[in-house]
Amino acid sequence: MKPNNYEELLEYLCQGFLTLQTPEECRHFLEDLCTMTELQEMSRRLHAAKMLMDSHIYAEIASQTGLSTATISRVNRCLKYGNEGYIRVLDRLNRKAHR
Repeated sequence: MKPNNYEELLEYLCQGFLTLQTPEECRHFLEDLCTMTELQEMSRRLHAAKMLMDSHIYAEIASQTGLSTATISRVNRCLKYGNEGYIRVLDRLNRKAHR
């Protein structure tokens, strides 16, 4: 496969994630794929999404995550008007935690 546009490249990346079978495999792939800064930023955004869903205020989220209020606002817009990616992941993590 020789992907040549954004959609094909993104699809290939998504298919790559779906081949991973354990959290350890996922972590290793992410550490190879992303910089430490990128991983920290993505982790903080997911944590901010969880805090927003748990009704925390922006100031508290900014204090705990180190994210700017602009980034928190973007995460909040994704929660409200996005593709439900954060919601799907957080719901599944929540269900897994309560098993």
